[in-house]
Amino acid sequence: RGVATSQPHFPMKLVSWNVNGIRATLKKGFRDFVAAEDPDILCIQETKAREEDVELDIPGYHAYWNAAEKRGYSGTLILSKTEALSVANGITVKGGDKEGRVITAEFADFYVVNVYTPNAKRDLSRLDYRQTWDAAFLRHCRKLEKTKPVIFCGDLNVAHSELDLANPKGNHKTHGFTPEERGAFDKIVKAGFIDSFREFHDGNGHYSWWAVWGNCRARNVGWRIDYFCISKALQPRLAAADILKDVTGSDHCPVRVEIE
Repeated sequence: RGVATSQPHFPMKLVSWNVNGIRATLKKGFRDFVAAEDPDILCIQETKAREEDVELDIPGYHAYWNAAEKRGYSGTLILSKTEALSVANGITVKGGDKEGRVITAEFADFYVVNVYTPNAKRDLSRLDYRQTWDAAFLRHCRKLEKTKPVIFCGDLNVAHSELDLANPKGNHKTHGFTPEERGAFDKIVKAGFIDSFREFHDGNGHYSWWAVWGNCRARNVGWRIDYFCISKALQPRLAAADILKDVTGSDHCPVRVEIE
């Protein structure tokens, strides 16, 4: 463990975390988390940084970055013990993908796609773009799936069902819970991708993001908007899926799966 390799080993542990700024999280115990959790692949969203801006120095991992053109905004990062066979940044979306939101890493058994889905914004001014994005992202994953199975993870900026947020009744017109955004997740499921967490956990109260005001995290008034979704072909190999709710350092907590 702790050594970068060319061959994956199983069971494989994958973790996804929106860190809300990698430089800030590095000051809040990020390296300790990685050492303790020891993931085989760690997908990071909202890095808000470029590679040259950060002294990451986490031994044993290959690092694959995709930064936004705009400094201090968005951005994704994959840390992997196994060297990827290939890595591609972005997706084909109308208007271009300039916000560093997707990294696709190919491994022997599957693709791992790290995604930070655009927020529709409080006034829903980005909802039209969000719908275009959601369709383009699903096309991207389905195209990959023609070659080998896909694991995609990240902050999808949507609570899929009423079980995935603490106060569904008051949020039906709120960004992240609009019918359009939830419908896009329905299409992900209809395309055969499996919400891994729901294979193991029922009911509500399971959240991965909490507003920073009103003591929301302590009261567990949150949303589940961070996911691992897997191709149906990988379902028999899915050993565990969890939310690491006790990990702090961001307004999101990490989520995790294990693949046999």
